Amino acid sequence: MTDHQPAAGPSPDPGDARPSTTDRIVLTGLRAHGRHGVYPQERAAGQDFVVDVELTVDLAPAAASDDVTDTVHYGELADRLVAIVSGEPVNLIETLADRLAAQCLADHRVRSVTVTVHKPQAPIPHRFTDVAVVLTRGRP
Repeated sequence: MTDHQPAAGPSPDPGDARPSTTDRIVLTGLRAHGRHGVYPQERAAGQDFVVDVELTVDLAPAAASDDVTDTVHYGELADRLVAIVSGEPVNLIETLADRLAAQCLADHRVRSVTVTVHKPQAPIPHRFTDVAVVLTRGRP
């Protein structure tokens, strides 16, 4: 055996590795019309909200199987998040963000989620680009 030959032995089994805590699925710029806000005019007219979510999830099973059922289906997740944004109004985008996070965590594979809710047409009497609430939730 020369110094350049690999050592004999079994190849590492990807299934033996501990689940990753750094794998992520990121969905940004999801837009939906909602009627959230404290003021009556916000409830009456509604406005567009923009949602970003970052899920921490072990992607090794999906990478190994190449099967969408082994991961969080981001298209289906987007549908559920839009339904929440366009659904029952709440006063605060903090409450909306918490509901969106709970929906993400409903999938047992999601270890943690960071949700950002942007309210670009917030009723602020000054020029601004964006107002957003960012929250992170995870499993104990």
